[in-house]
Amino acid sequence: MFTATLIAADRLRAGDLSAASDRLAAAGCAPATWGWLDEGSAADLVFALDPAAARSALEGGERDVVVQPLEGRAKRLLIADMDSTMITVECIDELADYAGIKPEIAAITERAMRGELDFEAALDARVALLAGLDEAVIEQCLAERVTIMPGARTLVRTMRARGARCVLVSGGFTRFAEPVAREIGFDRAIANRLVIADGRLTGAVERPIVGAATKLETLAAEAGAMGIAIDATLAVGDGANDLPMIRAAGLGVAFRAKPVVAASAAARVEYGDLTTLLWAQGIARREWA
Repeated sequence: MFTATLIAADRLRAGDLSAASDRLAAAGCAPATWGWLDEGSAADLVFALDPAAARSALEGGERDVVVQPLEGRAKRLLIADMDSTMITVECIDELADYAGIKPEIAAITERAMRGELDFEAALDARVALLAGLDEAVIEQCLAERVTIMPGARTLVRTMRARGARCVLVSGGFTRFAEPVAREIGFDRAIANRLVIADGRLTGAVERPIVGAATKLETLAAEAGAMGIAIDATLAVGDGANDLPMIRAAGLGVAFRAKPVVAASAAARVEYGDLTTLLWAQGIARREWA
């Protein structure tokens, strides 16, 4: 059996669910039952056949839809991107703003996240433009610009309270990822290390670079260390360097993602915050940390 979770905080009505059940029936998905996770905000529609057809039938309208097997939907491992996923900004773009070159660097970031540029080469090019920037700007940027994405703390702390492991894997920098991970509640953070000498950025990044391959490898390694199947994992991100882990995870989620990512992910979140991923796992609000 499968479940389609409809999520629209405080905007769902029973009539919406009845209409959705009718669309599943028309698509040949053999709907069985529906029920609220949280009345008015999230509900499950259980069905028997053709999850791809169900997804097509239910998408549209200002709500998020997550279609997946019903069994095993509560995940035991979360691998998450940081920039524009667990926080609201791209840290390298904000550092560039302090250097007075944000438009130039942000344009490269956008193209890299859309998959139009090689991630490692684009990272090297952007960091090189920051050569000479005072190291103190990192802490200033962290304090002034970095904001936790709504729902991030609740997502991570709820999953950990239920026994899951949560790992932040960022193509950004440890100087941001480590404090962000502590603030949100992750078990571990992995990110790139800026090379700093005499209190200034040298324009280089330590090797190896944390990119798409590292994210995928971390998903597999963490699952292996826990002795769990990949089906028991959840991966979330927004950029092209997140695609391999999103495709490999038991539930791969594109969160307010670039088009190439949204088109390839099993699930997309466009309207809700990160607590959408708790409802997707069948976790009602009364169980949130």
